[in-house]
Amino acid sequence: MIIAVNTRLLLKDRLEGIGWFTFETLKRITSAHKEHQFYFIFDRPYSKDFIFSENVRPVIIGPQARHPFLFYLWFEYSLPRMLRKVNADLFISPDGYCSLSTKVPSVAVMHDLNFEHYPNDLPWLVRKYYRYFFPRFARKAARIATVSEFSKNDICKTYNVPESLIDVVYNGAGAHFHPISESEKQRTKQKFAGGHDYFIFVGALHPRKNLKNLFLAYELFRKSSPQEVKLLIAGAKKWWTSEIERIYSNMHYRDDVIFAGRLSAHELNEAIGASSAMTYVSCFEGFGIPILEAFHCGVPVITSNITSMPEVAGDAALLIDPFSPASIADAMNRIVSENGLAAELIQKGNQRKTFFSWDKTAENLWKSIEKCLPSETNQS
Repeated sequence: MIIAVNTRLLLKDRLEGIGWFTFETLKRITSAHKEHQFYFIFDRPYSKDFIFSENVRPVIIGPQARHPFLFYLWFEYSLPRMLRKVNADLFISPDGYCSLSTKVPSVAVMHDLNFEHYPNDLPWLVRKYYRYFFPRFARKAARIATVSEFSKNDICKTYNVPESLIDVVYNGAGAHFHPISESEKQRTKQKFAGGHDYFIFVGALHPRKNLKNLFLAYELFRKSSPQEVKLLIAGAKKWWTSEIERIYSNMHYRDDVIFAGRLSAHELNEAIGASSAMTYVSCFEGFGIPILEAFHCGVPVITSNITSMPEVAGDAALLIDPFSPASIADAMNRIVSENGLAAELIQKGNQRKTFFSWDKTAENLWKSIEKCLPSETNQS
């Protein structure tokens, strides 16, 4: 069978959430299923690191799709032509975008519908594109895969898609995430925080990541705690808003908030592994990979009690109300002052992490793909 894949988010040294999902699943699927021919469709020059096995053929089509008008051109004009050219039997889209202009069956991975619930967090044109096209993508797809039961239920309810057409595949954490030694912790603390302990946030600096309440909570924590624990922000300022800027500028302890920017995989492992806790207090997530990364690094987790985050964290994290800075601050205080709590959470996180892996993700995604292949192919 000829399987075409949207790989436009495989960007060397710039992988983010969906990019990592694409990388980790396709690396496993293409190597495990050499009976099929895969076409990886890029929108720009690609790295050979992403051509995982001999049954992968890369192709580049334009334009580079990073804007709603260009999304439309790429998916509705360039992509259908390429699918016809390679005679594709199936199209897989790890970022959920489909083409409405092709008859080739599609498997769309829709990670979450944050834009339906927090539309004002996105630029006007991007918001309009998502809210117009994604309901149509959901109806167009032969199957939908998603990364949590929460997201499955949300897609069913929001887009009126039957549950039977949606498969939950969950996410994993990279193999490079692991606990670090005490000497590495001290060196990392010195590198990022002048030798001080610190909480860490990981992710794009997007409004729904709830930085405004994290900053307000950190202020409350510092005012009530004698311990000089810093706050390390690991992520690019892609969606830094005037509201976040206003709250940050008015912080008394803003000099103790450290912006590390985008970190390499190795640096991120060290930064998480040396932290006092992961503070992942998002307003909305389809999964929340940093929760798993913290479990693998052996650090406690503070996360939100809404959307998918309790489903991922189980009983291995302190669950807070993300809309209450006081709730977040209380969890911070508990981590640094409550004897045995951090160790208990680390132990539970070590057990919880075994429920999720990229091997399981790839296996479950392939099961979803198989449902769209001819029966004689499934039997082979």
